Amino acid sequence: MTSAMSDADSFLTIDRPGRAEIKIKGSKFIGRAVPCADEGEARAVLDDIRKKDYDASHHCYAYHIGTGSRSVFHYSDAGEPSGTAGRPIFDHITGQNLTDLIIVVTRYFGGTKLGTGGLTRAYSQAAEASLAATRTVERFLTCKVAMTIPFSDYNNVERLLRENDCTIVKNDFSDLVRLTAAVRQSRVADIKGRLIELTSARISFDETA
Repeated sequence: MTSAMSDADSFLTIDRPGRAEIKIKGSKFIGRAVPCADEGEARAVLDDIRKKDYDASHHCYAYHIGTGSRSVFHYSDAGEPSGTAGRPIFDHITGQNLTDLIIVVTRYFGGTKLGTGGLTRAYSQAAEASLAATRTVERFLTCKVAMTIPFSDYNNVERLLRENDCTIVKNDFSDLVRLTAAVRQSRVADIKGRLIELTSARISFDETA
């Protein structure tokens, strides 16, 4: 499924896994919020929880990966009555405008039925508590910018990139220096302009990076 989020170059996610446990009328609900880079990683998290808590009654979940036109999401009630688990979990993700994470709520049945309203509240509370156990952070979408510079310009170029939160992901030193840097999407033109000015146009860019 594809979401309708805008194609911004920044997004909100969580910086570390969060775990919370609540008990309602004998049933235990364990909420886990885990950051994920892609759908494969999200499903691997789910599979790992299923294996660890193999004796649980249900593993209900929701995940949201990516932003804008490349955003995907999925949620599941995992055998609970329709609409009582997956969607309430997902609503906490969208309610905080988060992406690149999965929330899994594991239920151990305690012998007392909670009804659809009770289940919805329980899964919602467990999801909310798992998010409260972590921290929301802003991340940026980046582009790889490849460049070639004279060796004499390297220190100044490296300093400019570092001071503007750009990360050098590859470098090759010979008679010239070939660098590839991760640059925030919205700042690519600005950073290139600064580099051209800094090196008095001694820099060249490889558009195939």
